[in-house]
Amino acid sequence: MTRLDFPDPTRCAPAGGRRLLFTGLVTLLSLPAAGCGLLPTDPPGVDEITSLPRALSAAEVEVIGASNHFAFGLLAQANRASENLFLSPLSASMALGMTMNGAAGETWNQMRGVLGFGGLAEEEINAAYGSLLELLVDLDPSVETAIGNSVWTRQGFPVHADFLAAVRESFGAEVAELDFASPAAAGRINGWVDAATNGRIEDIVPTVIPADVVMYLINAIYFKAPWTFRFDPSGTHTEPFHLDDGSTRSVPLMNLRRELPYQENDRFQAVDLPYGGSAFSMTVLLPRQDWSVDDLATSIDAMQWQDIAGSFRETDLEVFLPRFRMSYERKLNDDLAALGMVDAFDHRADLTRLSPVGGLWISSVKQKSWVDVNEEGTEAAAATAVTVVESAGPVVRADRPFLFFIRERLSGTILFVGKVASPPAG
Repeated sequence: MTRLDFPDPTRCAPAGGRRLLFTGLVTLLSLPAAGCGLLPTDPPGVDEITSLPRALSAAEVEVIGASNHFAFGLLAQANRASENLFLSPLSASMALGMTMNGAAGETWNQMRGVLGFGGLAEEEINAAYGSLLELLVDLDPSVETAIGNSVWTRQGFPVHADFLAAVRESFGAEVAELDFASPAAAGRINGWVDAATNGRIEDIVPTVIPADVVMYLINAIYFKAPWTFRFDPSGTHTEPFHLDDGSTRSVPLMNLRRELPYQENDRFQAVDLPYGGSAFSMTVLLPRQDWSVDDLATSIDAMQWQDIAGSFRETDLEVFLPRFRMSYERKLNDDLAALGMVDAFDHRADLTRLSPVGGLWISSVKQKSWVDVNEEGTEAAAATAVTVVESAGPVVRADRPFLFFIRERLSGTILFVGKVASPPAG
């Protein structure tokens, strides 16, 4: 396989610095980690944020670690079938975290394991989710971060009060009962998602809600932030982007030269591009020439990520980064099943803490996302919908050869017998 074009940083660098040409990349939004170098000068009008407003509890630390563990597991699975991808592991985690409150037995254990929560009790998980919501939304006044949760139930469908109390109190979820048979129901749900993501995510549920759907559990995340050090639009030029197959594509490459957090090793170069007051950043990893971006994506786990996040050092360098916008949609069922959450997606599901109605299971975990990266900063949004359905009766679909009998039911007399092997065209 032809590798990504990776310039020699010492040969291409200006005196005393580094030069990064991002022709293939993995990007992650992150909070600052211990040991991560912060920028030496404040951007105009923005106060630099150098610490969290309060100490994290042990449970919060564990939940953040669990969320990152889940992020890399999801990345490894989704990467197998995608060219470009853009996911919000946090959105998926929160939607599933709400759903966990209705799960029991092995279904609950599998969900907790996939989400990385180890031995944490449900009360600790819920409390940490709640405090993490407050922390992320209020951390940087120059960054717009909105996180919303909602639960939508079919009119008349019984739901346990304890479940509703948990999602309201810990996740701040809006709870509403709708007539799913009404055309207005899907519009109401999709309208909530549209508003929660500032118009960037639409139609997370179908226009006609299937008859077996009893509940949607939805998380929505919206993020908009200016770069701490913005790219000068006059420095953006169309340049070739080198694909893994050896071909090239012309893209607008933005350019920035200054001191930034940087590191390199035998697998990648990395730069941390801060937003606003530096509480949030985009960490960009560029594979070495003998590594593909897919190899790199599957080689990093949450423990390695901790080392990466804590190893940046201020370096004078020049960065070239594509300006891009993309939308993405993915059904996460297979990814979650591969990570160990299998029972929830079929008749083995135990959602008895959600409703007294039996036979409930998750038919779909779907995420839609959108991102725009330009000279000014980044705007991103994602919504994750968990669809809960009730088991319908058996389905008889006579779309293959069959026998039929015409009979008199009271006496049992068979009047006609027949076989349809090849029906005439209608």
